[in-house]
Amino acid sequence: MFERILIANRGEIALRVIRACRELGIKSVAVYSTADAKSMHVQMADEAICIGPPAGRDSYLKIANLISAAEVADVDAIHPGYGFLAESAHFAEICGNCNITFIGPTPENIRLMGNKSIARDTMKKASVPVAPGSEGVVRSQDEALKIARQIGYPVLIKAVAGGGGKGMRVARNDVSLVQGFMTASSEAERAFSNAEVYIEKFIDQARHIEVQVIADHHGNACHLFERDCSIQRRHQKLVEEAPSPVIDAETRKKLGRAALKAVEAVDYRNAGTIEFLYDQQSGHFYFMEMNTRIQVEHPITEEITGVDLIKEQIRVAAGEKLSFAQKDLSILGHAIEFRVNAENPYRDFVPSPGVIKFVSLPGGLGVRVDSHVYSGYNIPSHYDSMIGKIIVRANTRQEAIARMSRALSEFMIEGTTTTVPLGLALMADARFQRGDYTTTFLEGFIKEGFLSSEPTTEG
Repeated sequence: MFERILIANRGEIALRVIRACRELGIKSVAVYSTADAKSMHVQMADEAICIGPPAGRDSYLKIANLISAAEVADVDAIHPGYGFLAESAHFAEICGNCNITFIGPTPENIRLMGNKSIARDTMKKASVPVAPGSEGVVRSQDEALKIARQIGYPVLIKAVAGGGGKGMRVARNDVSLVQGFMTASSEAERAFSNAEVYIEKFIDQARHIEVQVIADHHGNACHLFERDCSIQRRHQKLVEEAPSPVIDAETRKKLGRAALKAVEAVDYRNAGTIEFLYDQQSGHFYFMEMNTRIQVEHPITEEITGVDLIKEQIRVAAGEKLSFAQKDLSILGHAIEFRVNAENPYRDFVPSPGVIKFVSLPGGLGVRVDSHVYSGYNIPSHYDSMIGKIIVRANTRQEAIARMSRALSEFMIEGTTTTVPLGLALMADARFQRGDYTTTFLEGFIKEGFLSSEPTTEG
């Protein structure tokens, strides 16, 4: 087992890894930018090293600085968390060249699944269902028009690299296809330095269903059931739940088998997530992409399986076998996660950085809060606006919704505006309570219902 691990990240995920290290008896080394000098992960780690100024490109994305910190701290391994360099094959490769274990998949895994067009072709060869679409990268508008007319509108134009909704456009006719093709390409070039896009059929009324997987270096692989991540805005998730309220036992088995086929097809190692689109009308699901890292929403899978995914990642990276087999896993109740973002949902989710004057987090049976904020903490403007995740577990979905509603109502904060009011409104909505929602639900809910309840004065 490792003796010292450097966490190449910040915020709540850095804290999450530090806690896992502590329980495993491993020393943790935090890194931080000057903007994060007083962050909780810096205070909780066994050692902390400054790696640069506030901008991510000069600190958390600066490979040379991270490797220097790792060598100074004499660590055995690096955990990348999510975001930043978590899905950088180059970073994983450099770690290996420096005799530092990268706690994640192999560089080859990351490269193969990081290019969504190649990943799609790989899945087709492995008999994992994929939506109708282009055979590889689409090079021109004329080619895009030809493909779109063949498979029928609407279609989705997607960047082959990156994620987070960047480089993605829905086209419903020739005019919007031409415009979307140019916009998606230029956006992808800016965000990922790769303008390549591909096209696939866009499924209206779809659910975003993902399956957690993990595999060791001894030929063992398991799936840990599905998460429903359909409550999202501009491809950014806000609420996730496990299991999905619309997936039956037979479909769950098929999803699990498809996810393990994907793992086998690329000889995958460590934790990852296979993302699918589920067509509620036909009952069919289609491979969308694979995230070669731990996910923001991993806690709900931990809650319904009892598996500590971060510890398991560390053990697998250290060469140990998985501590469980597929037959040992079962679904224990229902879990929901809500992302608390420092944003104003009444003002088009404009970020709300600044000093938190006071914060009180919810608690009680079945409530877990993964957060790095505290009273007096200054939310930086340089990074993602998520300041925490509220996770609840209960015996049934309805009990979990009631528990989440209670937990959100207990959340108190002064000095910033958050997405909590939107969460409360969602939990009270009859359609959400029935599980009657798709990936387009939240946008409509905000415009049609939530915004009409905007308070006249801000607290």
